[in-house]
Amino acid sequence: MSKMMRAARLHKIGEPFQVDSIPVPEVRPTDVLVEVKAAGVVPNLRNVVTKYPEWFPFLPLPALPAIYGLDSAGVVKEVGAQVRADIKPGDRVYVNPGLSCGSCLACRRGDPINCTSYTFQGYFGFGAGSQQIFEDYPYAGFGEYLTAPVSNLVKLPDSISFEQAARFGYLGTSYSALRKAQFSPGQTVLIDGGTGTLGIGAVICALAMGAAKIFATGRNTTLLEKLQQLDPSRIVPIALGTLPTAEIVMEATGGYGVDVLIEALGPNAPVSSVLDSFNALRRGGKAINIGGVADPVPLEPFPLMCLQKSYIGSLWFTTAEGEDMAAMAHAGTLNLGVYEHERFSLDQVNEALDAIDQRGGGFTNVVIIH
Repeated sequence: MSKMMRAARLHKIGEPFQVDSIPVPEVRPTDVLVEVKAAGVVPNLRNVVTKYPEWFPFLPLPALPAIYGLDSAGVVKEVGAQVRADIKPGDRVYVNPGLSCGSCLACRRGDPINCTSYTFQGYFGFGAGSQQIFEDYPYAGFGEYLTAPVSNLVKLPDSISFEQAARFGYLGTSYSALRKAQFSPGQTVLIDGGTGTLGIGAVICALAMGAAKIFATGRNTTLLEKLQQLDPSRIVPIALGTLPTAEIVMEATGGYGVDVLIEALGPNAPVSSVLDSFNALRRGGKAINIGGVADPVPLEPFPLMCLQKSYIGSLWFTTAEGEDMAAMAHAGTLNLGVYEHERFSLDQVNEALDAIDQRGGGFTNVVIIH
């Protein structure tokens, strides 16, 4: 194996990525070295590398020059001397980029996503300790190789392509949201923003988990029709801008409402849409927010108490949940065949970012292929 590798790095906020030649990382005792085969280009990446210092100065970014690339899938090339897991060279894996410090109270309780230093490898962080984690794991999907803790690997069966696995981040976020809602077979769910990247992940996860009925909102009627064709008997499309969502759902459920609301709308969505969908929840229903609506959501506490509704935030997903998804996809219950891959080489990384703006909703999966 060569001692050097190619990596697309950001040298200055707002400028294009540059492909550089840098040393292949050395493997520490409890880490693995992964040869990246596919890396997802997430829709929010351009915002992160241009606007986040202004929009969210409290979310740390890696020191520049930095390798980005949130969702990576590839082949294990080397394992550290202290790796005792069932992971060996040649294994096909997805790398969960959610990194934690391993020593804070949340980590010691087995709750790494609530670590005070939780950090997305190849993306951005959430706490003051994120910069140290960036320094410990400075490699990501836009490089030919990366290192990661062995505990962050999801083993992939041959039935899952690297391109499909590079979508696990957004898919896993939706799956974890459904699990937090205690969603179970035979229940109903409203997915607000059902044709987007998070929304389509929520739809196919809900199908895999045995949903009786899935209501999905969107503005693009062509995408809504395409979404309904995934399972015409269980998916009910709702075009935003017609009747209120709650009115449509309540009529369809005999006034009962849905068991779960997955809020997957983007930053520019109006708060009125969130409140409308929240009114479609049944008594005791749970709303899980995984979207990015920017403005404050005014929920009245007294009706919230009386109707026993919950509004819950959900960030990312665990490696164990990633293993669940791989098992469901291999069994055929989680349909990863819905994704339409647009492949770009590492040298085309800036063109790939441009392609994000032209994608066909959440069906399009833009990936860098190594």
